[in-house]
Amino acid sequence: MPQLHLYVPDDLAEEIRQRAESRGVSVSRLLSDLVRREVGCGWPEGFFERVVGGWQGEAPQRPSQGAFEERESF
Repeated sequence: MPQLHLYVPDDLAEEIRQRAESRGVSVSRLLSDLVRREVGCGWPEGFFERVVGGWQGEAPQRPSQGAFEERESF
């Protein structure tokens, strides 16, 4: 498994350590979960329920697009 290295300010590093400890996971696991959630493959959990299934109200109507415009040939 590849390793990634990053630099963060001391106060942020301490916050990351505290959050990992409060969750009972390693710093690596906490950061891995954050990256997976933000960058991971596929759709975020609950995406379709929030977005696709989240429409409320009348279905949108697409107005007529009119006729194609006539253009001069090259």
